Amino acid sequence: MNMMRYQNLMVGDGLSDHHLYSFACNELSSMIDLGYSRLPKDVRVFIFRDCLSAFRLLPDMNTSAAISAANLLLKSVESAFPKQKKNVALVQFKQAKVALKRRTKSHDEHIITPSLPQDILIHIFSLLDVSSLLSSSQVSRSWNLATHEGSLWRSLFDLHFSHEVMNDIHPGFDWREAFKNECIVYNSSKMLRSGRGYCSYCETVVWHDNFRCPKKQCQFESGKEQLDPMLTRQVVNYLLGITISSDESDSAESGSVESSSVESDSVESDSDDEAVPGLWANPKKHTERIPML
Repeated sequence: MNMMRYQNLMVGDGLSDHHLYSFACNELSSMIDLGYSRLPKDVRVFIFRDCLSAFRLLPDMNTSAAISAANLLLKSVESAFPKQKKNVALVQFKQAKVALKRRTKSHDEHIITPSLPQDILIHIFSLLDVSSLLSSSQVSRSWNLATHEGSLWRSLFDLHFSHEVMNDIHPGFDWREAFKNECIVYNSSKMLRSGRGYCSYCETVVWHDNFRCPKKQCQFESGKEQLDPMLTRQVVNYLLGITISSDESDSAESGSVESSSVESDSVESDSDDEAVPGLWANPKKHTERIPML
């Protein structure tokens, strides 16, 4: 059952998608941290292979979010994998970093950053999502200056948050800082999106397409109804086959952390008796749809 669930998650598809790569890396990291020693060997083998794929694909992604996610995955690998697999993964990661550095250097030598007026840059940046806007801020000084324009961050704030959380909006208000602070609040409350959603029509955990099931039949049946977004820990609990009621989810979260810290002497243990309690099939709805900064 664990193998079938893992295959259904299609982690490899997420790794090969530029928009989902960071989510897939974070998901693998959580699987390793919270459930690796509880999974059967065949699933651990697939997780190991996907980790190698994640590092191998890193040069093709070449974004700050992708690099951060890959670094986080490496830390999980180093903390849980046996020595031989850890060394193989480390070599793959180092090779990817070298390739990434060479590709970035070659790209920088040939690229000519367009010198556009600030108002045009701001208009272009107004069409970007948060991750793309943050990446654009690292291109040049003029681009960085344009990405600090308050109107950009006010639009993003209006899109993702409610003005009800703001007590003091005044002329010269720093919308970029306000957006950052709200992201910190959501992150600290662990309301982190995973790029996943649970589709009640096909009863499957899927990589969502703008909070819609990617399957055309489900889109037709659901109309404009959005998927229930899932937290990364809920995806891990799905893999472990653990479901509980919504009323128990809050207390189970703390129990999940405690139980996940109790590891066997060997990370390659065959034991699959223990399970991390948590909610996956009926995740609580929340409004957080912000990529991790």
